[in-house]
Amino acid sequence: MAANSNRRMSGKKGAQVGSGGNRRRALEGKGPTPPAEMRKGHAKQRAAQAKAKRAQGGRPGNRTGGPRGKATSEMVVGRNPVVEALRENVPATTLYVQQFIDNDERVREALQLAGERGGIHLMEAPRPELDRMTNGLNHQGLVLQIPPYEYAHPEDLVAAAFDEGDEPLIVALDGVTDPRNLGAVVRSVSAFGGHGVVVPERRAAGMTAGAWKTSAGTAARTPVARATNLTRALEQYKKAGVAVVGLAADGEHEVGDLAALEGPVVIVVGSEGKGLSRLVGETCDFRVRIPMPGGAESLNAGVAAGVVLYEASRRRA
Repeated sequence: MAANSNRRMSGKKGAQVGSGGNRRRALEGKGPTPPAEMRKGHAKQRAAQAKAKRAQGGRPGNRTGGPRGKATSEMVVGRNPVVEALRENVPATTLYVQQFIDNDERVREALQLAGERGGIHLMEAPRPELDRMTNGLNHQGLVLQIPPYEYAHPEDLVAAAFDEGDEPLIVALDGVTDPRNLGAVVRSVSAFGGHGVVVPERRAAGMTAGAWKTSAGTAARTPVARATNLTRALEQYKKAGVAVVGLAADGEHEVGDLAALEGPVVIVVGSEGKGLSRLVGETCDFRVRIPMPGGAESLNAGVAAGVVLYEASRRRA
């Protein structure tokens, strides 16, 4: 074998050293060509990877209430959820569509809505890639990428209100973990002229696709701030001259009798089950209750916030 491999070959036609079938195997088909963003080493793939890393690192707004570098994008998966998110104008960056997908009515509507919105990239990807992106969830060939939400700083909400010549009207949520409740509160704050919502960084709902949908688009104009420590944020509000009013079933005041709602105020709403945490409750200037003659024991956060915001709006008007 050594003698044959070192043999010099002439340029004439005749027997040549063989490839052992390697060239034939190299010419075998490898399936449809994947999009540029999926090809290893392609410039578009490198750009997409760099963009994903930037998104995972968070995009700073004016100031962030929690540590930077933790914001990540979110995936909405499945045909119905994707179509509903696009109908509700949930912010999105990319719509991934499976190659050779069964083009039913929902797929066509998703493509139409994404095209009409503008600014949403349409990407075709093979099913294994979508499986990897969604960790094996039943995506049905449609995946919508939601960008990280840019949270404000709690102090920015007060500053913006004072800059507009208004008395701050803010809602803070303590232990509310359902994104739909957060979205409902954002919607109520927008409806009654409030200046924003504050949520804790940990053990609390964030601005997910579900919260965006429940807010019915009002999240685009009503800021949500994230506080590293909610008690400390409330203490800062008090130093700025803002009254802190906590909702509690055993509150000393009825909501309709509280004059503090006429001035700068932050309304603190706890979870439906546990209510306000001990430290947050001790930080409040007033603890108020909502009278419920019908006998219900409690209201969920979205409804409770709406009742108090209405009363504050009525008094201010």
